[in-house]
Amino acid sequence: MQEWKRYKLKVAVYYSNDDVRLEERPVPRINDGEILVKMMASGICGTDVMQWYRQKKAPRVLGHEMAGEIVEVGKDLNNLNSLNGLNCSFKVGDRVFVSHHVPCYNCRYCANGDYTACEALHTGNYEPGGFSEYIRIPVENVKYGTLLLPDNVSYEEAAMIEPLACVVLGQNRIGIKKDQTVLVIGSGMSGLMHIQMAKSKGAKVIATDINKYRLDKALEFGADYVFNANEYSAENLKEINTGNLAEHVIVCAGAKKAVDDAVSSVDRKGKILFFAVPEGDINIPSTRFWRDEITVTFSYGAGPDDLKAAMEMIRSGAINAKKMISHTIPLSDIQKGFKLVSEAKDSLKVVIIPD
Repeated sequence: MQEWKRYKLKVAVYYSNDDVRLEERPVPRINDGEILVKMMASGICGTDVMQWYRQKKAPRVLGHEMAGEIVEVGKDLNNLNSLNGLNCSFKVGDRVFVSHHVPCYNCRYCANGDYTACEALHTGNYEPGGFSEYIRIPVENVKYGTLLLPDNVSYEEAAMIEPLACVVLGQNRIGIKKDQTVLVIGSGMSGLMHIQMAKSKGAKVIATDINKYRLDKALEFGADYVFNANEYSAENLKEINTGNLAEHVIVCAGAKKAVDDAVSSVDRKGKILFFAVPEGDINIPSTRFWRDEITVTFSYGAGPDDLKAAMEMIRSGAINAKKMISHTIPLSDIQKGFKLVSEAKDSLKVVIIPD
């Protein structure tokens, strides 16, 4: 009998940032066309510690940045190859990344390529969540969200595919070009990925944060200049940018000052991308934004093409995913991981691995 069939699985159940409990549950049974994956790495996302958002649905097994090994395949799996040229010929032992949210490909949003607006993408998931020893992958996620990992991509690096894909979608939305100036407000994990990607496009990047550790990391990952966010003003930007503001501002922090700094730092015809969720309502100086034709946009999630692009960036080394992982923590000690991420001090990416 396979190892995973002999006992109940261990899951980490979220009640609050300070209360993540290890519990036991039966191993999920898979249906036709589904797969069972043994979790080998699952990242803790910044949204996982947004307590005001997560606690409303608690208790819940979180974790949506998961990579692992297929340990069981359902019947008729090979019959899923009919849509969009997808290869669903997975087998036991395959190393895979699995996206938790996938589009339906049938609604009007999908028809327009707006996959992150699809209702299925917002409501679907795998069972019970990425912070679990074993995970059942529904048919839709097998078809549209499961990718075979390249040999040179580790499980831990693969846990970075989903967050990097979100960055890909966000930057595609604002169209950064060579020699443009990009201000990244907040140099946590998402900010560092935005810095790397903007630099890969030939942009000049300025970054802010309140944490010296993260400011040092911003420089390490390619930022041209950094400022302590508590002391930053748009005048600082002008001083090191030949008197100009930024064509693009990417907000990776939720504080009110981050919003205010974004508004004051964007140039005429510029674009503000809210990658993080602001703490309160955004006050826009509408007359100025109308006269200067400033664009404000938000970014949520990632589509299948973004996931594939992110995996290729990691495979090719265009984005150094390994270097961004500061901690790997066993599932049994996941509370420590949540503490590291929620405190946002001397940590970057925290990845949960099996015991």
